[in-house]
Formats: sequence, structure tokens, C-alpha cells
Amino acid sequence: MKKIYTAVIFVSLLLAFGCSKDFLKSYDKRIIGTWQITDINKTGFGGDTGTLPFQEGQFTFHEDGTLTYVNSAGTTFQGTWNIERKNYDETVYRSLEITVVNFTNQLVLGEYYDELDFVGTDHFKARINSGLHTYITHFRR
Repeated sequence: MKKIYTAVIFVSLLLAFGCSKDFLKSYDKRIIGTWQITDINKTGFGGDTGTLPFQEGQFTFHEDGTLTYVNSAGTTFQGTWNIERKNYDETVYRSLEITVVNFTNQLVLGEYYDELDFVGTDHFKARINSGLHTYITHFRR
């Protein structure tokens, strides 16, 4: 019986120390780095993903709350990001707000994602709830 307990403890320790500790970090720390939009899913009635300000491109989230966004045409935008923690009933949600500006042509892009969810170390989903439809944007490192 001791051998079984020893084996279980050993395997548990391997799993605990061998896996990424990202899930222990706050969302503000986990988002730091460079991400690409890889997919946008739409559910519900109406709406068009073509109206979204961010449909592709590369986002670099900096620790100080600033952001660099480069779209597929190579245009660079600078701006800010913010994650807020919200409680509804007994459930905790995190929202993500992004605002960027291209200072050459003064174009401003912004989006408010109602819900942010990390699926893994290198993947998070950001959800926009808009009337009868929902957009889910997938970001990957």
C-alpha cells in the first residue's frame, strides 16, 4: 500500500512542478506579450464580423498598460489596454478594453470585450455580446 501512495505522490509532484504556472498568474500578467488573432466565431442572428475593428493583426501588450497593434497591411497603432474584474451573482468575469491610434492618419480603433477567458498558456478568447449575436475572437501567441 505504501508503494501506491508513494507513486501517487511522486506523479502528483511531477505534474505540479512540470506544468506551466501561468494559471496562477493574474490576467494582467498572463496577457503580457505578443498575440495574433487567429479566428473569429459568430453565433446568433444578424451581425457581421466585417464590422469589427480588429479582425486580424498582431497585438503586443506591455506591462505598463500600453499596446502596439500592427494590422495585416503593416500599419502600426499605439494605445492602451485594461482588464477589469466584474462579479455577477457568484461568477467572476474579466473584460478587456482596447483603444489604439494611428498617429499618421489619426485613425482610432477600439473594442470592449465583455468576457476574457484564457484557454491555455498560448490561447485566450475574448467575447463580444451584441444583441442577438456574439463574437468570439481567438488570440494565440
